Amino acid sequence: MTDIFEELKQVQELLKIEQEEDRQQYKIKSLKSTIAERKAMGFCWYPVVITKEEIGFGNKVVVELERTSGRDELHLFQTGKAAALFSNTGERNSLQGVIVGLKRNKVLLATNKEDLPGWVDGGKLGIDLTFDEMSYREMEIGLRKTMEAYKTRLADLRDILLGIKAPSFTDEPVAEIPALNPSQNEAVRKIVQAEDVAIIHGPPGTGKTTTLVQAILYTLKTQKRLLVTAPSNTAVDLLTEKLANEGVNVIRIGNPSRVSDVLLEHTLDAQVMNHRAYKDLKEFRKAAEEYKRMASQFKRKFGHEERAQRQLFRNESHRLLEQADQVEHYITDDLLENVQVITCTLVGASNKAIRHLTYDTVFIDEAAQALEPACWIPISRANRVVLAGDHYQLPPTVKSFEAEKGGLSITLFEKCIERQPEVSVMLKTQYRMHHHIMEFSNRQFYKGELEAHESVRESDLNQYHPHFPAGLAIEFIDTAGCGFNEAEMAEAQSSANPEEADLLLNHLEHTLRYFSPSEENIPLRIGVIAPYRAQINYLEDKVEHMPLLHELRTRRQLSVGTVDSFQGQERDIIYMSMVRSNEKGEIGFLNDIRRMNVGMTRAKKKLVIVGDSSTLAQHTFFAELIAYAESIGAYKSAWEYSQHMP
Repeated sequence: MTDIFEELKQVQELLKIEQEEDRQQYKIKSLKSTIAERKAMGFCWYPVVITKEEIGFGNKVVVELERTSGRDELHLFQTGKAAALFSNTGERNSLQGVIVGLKRNKVLLATNKEDLPGWVDGGKLGIDLTFDEMSYREMEIGLRKTMEAYKTRLADLRDILLGIKAPSFTDEPVAEIPALNPSQNEAVRKIVQAEDVAIIHGPPGTGKTTTLVQAILYTLKTQKRLLVTAPSNTAVDLLTEKLANEGVNVIRIGNPSRVSDVLLEHTLDAQVMNHRAYKDLKEFRKAAEEYKRMASQFKRKFGHEERAQRQLFRNESHRLLEQADQVEHYITDDLLENVQVITCTLVGASNKAIRHLTYDTVFIDEAAQALEPACWIPISRANRVVLAGDHYQLPPTVKSFEAEKGGLSITLFEKCIERQPEVSVMLKTQYRMHHHIMEFSNRQFYKGELEAHESVRESDLNQYHPHFPAGLAIEFIDTAGCGFNEAEMAEAQSSANPEEADLLLNHLEHTLRYFSPSEENIPLRIGVIAPYRAQINYLEDKVEHMPLLHELRTRRQLSVGTVDSFQGQERDIIYMSMVRSNEKGEIGFLNDIRRMNVGMTRAKKKLVIVGDSSTLAQHTFFAELIAYAESIGAYKSAWEYSQHMP
């Protein structure tokens, strides 16, 4: 039997290794580079000016910063990330905070101070992303609580999730939901009847989110307050919108990663502002600001009386701010007492506004992409847990090779589905892709249990428009013998294969030869995927010089990126460049076949894979992929195309 305490202790050690590696990578990227280099990497805005200053929760100053040059340059800023306002006037000063709002060229920084330091008036200000200690601290706390739990609900859930105690189910009757298919209804039934844990296993295109939302709605019939969470802001935003559109009283904790009226309306800040008591809060804050202003007014004569009066004004300002805080706490508690669903990221479950709450059920979406320590944060507040995801798609990102090798990328979702298979239901009808595109992944990962819904089963490009040939939903184009050798960039740990990229783009252009982006029909959406950054850069540059592809990219109908950038998305056409072509048969991280599963299953109507069979077929997975392509008449030699295409 697994010693789960040793196992959790090992996870704890691996998390420390990951934290240290993350910190070192941050130092290399940020602290040892110039402002210009940090701007280019997306870690810094400089210069910025303070355009607004206000008092936030806990009397801490919140500043709005606007960049005055490099406007609209790409960056990695997002809400919830740690950042620091800094001065570049010779002596390095900085003020720590958290990004709580983000607009096009403006960022809202909640600082950890009640007053801004004097150096901010000296100009030459910038804002840097800083290392996120908070997330690691909360994961460490969540793990420790889980390890120390004894004869509590958390102890029960820990033992069940990790496979040393059997889960329980009721035989409560569950009405069929007409909008769902049989396996989706089975998943909802499993969730409703689970007393401890249930899992929705959702392969690509099977309607996992739809099923999860219906399960949440069903659960709300009998339970008062639920927590719905996920590792990414994007997934949390999607679920928040879907639940709000179903009429659920939902509050989004933390800040959305994108701006939409529905999302903003359901943030805690917006709900506080709409509360009947907000007027009192505003008046207390306004009066406090006025007393603070009077206390700092310049006086030509400044003696004992003036000093006493200034202290009086300061005291009154603090008293009013304390009253404002009390009103804000009352409003927050009132809102959270009556809410049906709270949504947030996994780490967001420890937010100070909700960290004291417990939940009848915690739902974790994208659980197969979440680090195990992050999952324990919301689970430690739960009576029941529902996990949703697919462990045959992308795993969580782990930066430390040592931590990954030690097993940090093995998720709680994987552990539970393998040790407690009876808690899981796999969704079996997919609504995304042509059955030829689906079938190889179906055999490799899903035991052949997936079925293509009749609405997509034969849906290829010919059905989209008759000028595309019928029956060619998938093609494997073999470059073996063409001499298209990879070029390694050892320092960047990347590879490129320019000739393979040229062939791929020429083939794409040939496929679209009768297609006009301006045609008045539903626009085609196309994705070009490569596993290496060097190849992506080459493809992007080349697209700029191909008029049709350039136009499609300008219209945002064509995108080029890694598999990770396409996770959770779909395209009508997907082209994949395998890059690797060498005499040793080395394929690098193409060995992670889950990435291939994700890449291939993004395609709806057409999938084209370009690669060197002599290199790829050294791996069983790729040998079987090529054999599958041959079996359905989808295998083509690059020589064939070189004769037909310019």
